[in-house]
Amino acid sequence: MVNTFDFDAIMSRMKENKALLLLLLTSLIWGFAFVAQSVSSESVGPFTFNSIRMLIGAIVLLPFAIPYLRKHKGDKAYLRNTVKGGILCGLCLGAASVTQQMGVSLSGAGKGGFITSLYIIFVPFMSVFTGQKIRKEIWFSAAVALIGMYLLSIGEGFTISEGDLFLILCALLFALHIMVIDSTGKETDGIVLSFFQFLTAGILTGIGMIFEKPQLAALQEAWLPILYAGALSCGVAYTLQVVGQRYVRPSRAVFALSLESVWAAIGGALILSEKLSAKELTGCILVFAAVLVAELAPQKSST
Repeated sequence: MVNTFDFDAIMSRMKENKALLLLLLTSLIWGFAFVAQSVSSESVGPFTFNSIRMLIGAIVLLPFAIPYLRKHKGDKAYLRNTVKGGILCGLCLGAASVTQQMGVSLSGAGKGGFITSLYIIFVPFMSVFTGQKIRKEIWFSAAVALIGMYLLSIGEGFTISEGDLFLILCALLFALHIMVIDSTGKETDGIVLSFFQFLTAGILTGIGMIFEKPQLAALQEAWLPILYAGALSCGVAYTLQVVGQRYVRPSRAVFALSLESVWAAIGGALILSEKLSAKELTGCILVFAAVLVAELAPQKSST
């Protein structure tokens, strides 16, 4: 029997594992952003919150994006692909963020966290229709993760309402956002792509902000959570997502990103003094278990 040593495969695996750490950090920042969203929702509307934070994210990234744009100066194909990808990502991101805010305002944060997490199922489902084969371990992990999300986020009286429908649409849009990044992020610079997606989302949601007519006093009251959501959740976390997804397959990336619900619960306990019940703690354990199963399962070709 001849033992083979596939150096390229090992290096590829190492890159994927390091990129996975970036996605875990992304989920941590996003999870604590739920605290910022909860606080700011009492002062400003969903379009106002999302428009300002997206534009802040674009401003934060602009100094880092300029060198990449200068490097590719005169490369029309690069600029065209990057702007196109950024606009597509921005459309999905802006729509998903606003529908999430609207759904949470109608159905509450508990239902919002669970229904939004349905994107962990939608992404593998969409991957099937793009020709990828999803391993049975992924489907099993998805089922366990859903049970965990239910225990973590859902209370009594789970019914389908207008708010729930907004959140289901939000989950579909976030899943589509992940798939769009997977198809465009490998051909562009992650920072530049993020800049254009935030700029697009900020401008589009800014149209809705006009109709909300935000007051200066309300903006001053919510400036800190908006700044966190803009500079860290947008400027840093979404960029880490774009960079990380260059090396991590969607069916694996989605589990790391889904941990934001767990971090949100922890952030609520630490910052808002919310207490986790035994049921919620069980949900956290199941979500982590689902991620571990997905990560430790034998790897097979997805093509």
